[in-house]
Amino acid sequence: MGSKSRSKSYAAAGVDITAGYKAVELMKKHIARTVVSSGSEAIGGFGGLFELDLCGIEKPVLVSGTDGVGTKLKLAFLMDKHDTVGIDCVAMCVNDVICCGAKPLVFLDYIACGKNVPEKIAEIVSGVCEGCVQAGSELSGGETAEMPGFYPVDEYDLAGFSVGIVDKNKIIDKKSMKEGDVMIALPSSGVHSNGFSLVRKVFDIEKCDLKAPVDELEGKSLGEVLLTPTKIYVKPMLALFEKVKVRGVSHITGGGFYENIPRSIPEGLGVRINKDDVKVLPIFKLIQKTGKISERDMFNTFNMGVGMCVTVDKNDVSTSLDILRSFGEQPYVLGTIEKNEDKIVIEGILDD
Repeated sequence: MGSKSRSKSYAAAGVDITAGYKAVELMKKHIARTVVSSGSEAIGGFGGLFELDLCGIEKPVLVSGTDGVGTKLKLAFLMDKHDTVGIDCVAMCVNDVICCGAKPLVFLDYIACGKNVPEKIAEIVSGVCEGCVQAGSELSGGETAEMPGFYPVDEYDLAGFSVGIVDKNKIIDKKSMKEGDVMIALPSSGVHSNGFSLVRKVFDIEKCDLKAPVDELEGKSLGEVLLTPTKIYVKPMLALFEKVKVRGVSHITGGGFYENIPRSIPEGLGVRINKDDVKVLPIFKLIQKTGKISERDMFNTFNMGVGMCVTVDKNDVSTSLDILRSFGEQPYVLGTIEKNEDKIVIEGILDD
């Protein structure tokens, strides 16, 4: 592929089109891990193909989601570690898609860089492919754009797009939620991929030692903990949808508890959470202490150790916990639904 395609003039302007061909060759072995459709076409065409199996689906509804990794990428640049941010990219999209009950099917990525270093691009895509495997999705295509003069030569941006499917009569309907229902928390793996503009400011990451062990982080380095990829909840959630009537799902991203949880609760109802019941991860305690940030701002910026919330009937709590645990999750009861126009009340929060 591309054996006769070359341009000395384009290369003189900073774009090496042959590097793109090498990057594609290097990433093919990773992409092969994600194939789930017999109708897939080899990477390199103008469009990604995916054979849609509608067996058992009466009224198919496509659900799409798009997102990027954000300024967490600055950590990857500083650590010179690029094989995990692709997982973040997939997670931020597929975790949104499953909130309405959909199964993510295909994923496409977009990488824009100052200089195409094939080995680095392949490393990034290896993470994307790992995320796709965790989500049961196929990487059906993507794009790498070399943009000298727009991005520094050693930096890049990464974004993605997911498409899923759900039967119309199985879409999660928050209007079915009622007083007495119970909200369950699924723990996060860390900061995930939100709030990093604040994280970078708090730790002054351009100047701090990202590789030194930190006592508050159980001896792990700050860089290691901050780069921990976003957890992907697709498989345990899909299993839960099969067995339990789920009444609401929230992916806890930017805006933390206060912005995301209310989105899954209908008017007239709210959830009451006791702050002491939230299993806050050490990294968030360190962020709050170092940055002198109020509890209210912490819960309105970060996931605080809760990556996803799911609301079920109180009689389904035990079954739901068992299903989620069978996938290696450590879920716990977070709060109870009550009549409340405020949508969310976190008892014990200090706003100073």
